[in-house]
Amino acid sequence: MSKYYCLVAGLPRLTLEDSKLSYTVADFKEEIYPSLSDADKRLVDLFYLQFDNANILKLLKDKEAAIDLRGNFSAEELADCISQLKEGDKLSERSFPSYLSTFISEYFHAPAEEGVMHENRLAALYYAYAMKCKNSFVSSWFAFNLTVNNVLVALTARKYKMDIAPMIVGDTAVCEALRTSNARDFGLSGEVDFLDQLVKISETEELVEREKKLDQLRWNWMEDATFFNYFTVERLFVFLLQLEMIERWISLDKEKGNQLFRSIIATLKDEVQIPAEFR
Repeated sequence: MSKYYCLVAGLPRLTLEDSKLSYTVADFKEEIYPSLSDADKRLVDLFYLQFDNANILKLLKDKEAAIDLRGNFSAEELADCISQLKEGDKLSERSFPSYLSTFISEYFHAPAEEGVMHENRLAALYYAYAMKCKNSFVSSWFAFNLTVNNVLVALTARKYKMDIAPMIVGDTAVCEALRTSNARDFGLSGEVDFLDQLVKISETEELVEREKKLDQLRWNWMEDATFFNYFTVERLFVFLLQLEMIERWISLDKEKGNQLFRSIIATLKDEVQIPAEFR
């Protein structure tokens, strides 16, 4: 396992309350990523793939759409992969992640499952792909985040007396329980040790406060999970996750945040679906 003594020692200390950043997710990609081992680059790629996911969805709707430059692939590379897969070609997993190939191929060649949004299908494939990685922390992070997202969706859907099953993303035991259980705790009290925290967070009326509490839960989880990882890629991965979290909060003032989350709930109630921003 590679050790990154100088890199980690030189990183700024982050807190969720930071209101200014001298470093960004894009800076990390430019300055630190080239110094990683090939194996560790592949792990960090899993983080940046979230931006490729969003870019793929944009380009499938509008091939001229502006993309988020933080992804692993340029607009030209994504457009070329989309074109090849549309024609029925196969792409090597070494050059393009298999889950993205599957999603794009399905988009063009397989009818969408009734009630399943493209965003949710892509999210399910992405999480499944990431959870298969051999690094136990990174795999566990994606599993944790999937569970958090799904439990909150299920609690929100139950509150508004909506059908939960179509909104759950993924194919884990927790996902199945959320889809099928009528129990107050979805039968997950012994399975999800942070369930009570999620229930309390979901009951927070002020929506920006609720999202802040949720991010604090994530922050605490990743700090605990990497407590003994001092100079490893896991510590760098956590730094990247925390950096993105702070960037997002800095970009939102309280009023804009309230408007965003109210629009999410309105969409949930009116269209019986979870918008991409909620994932």
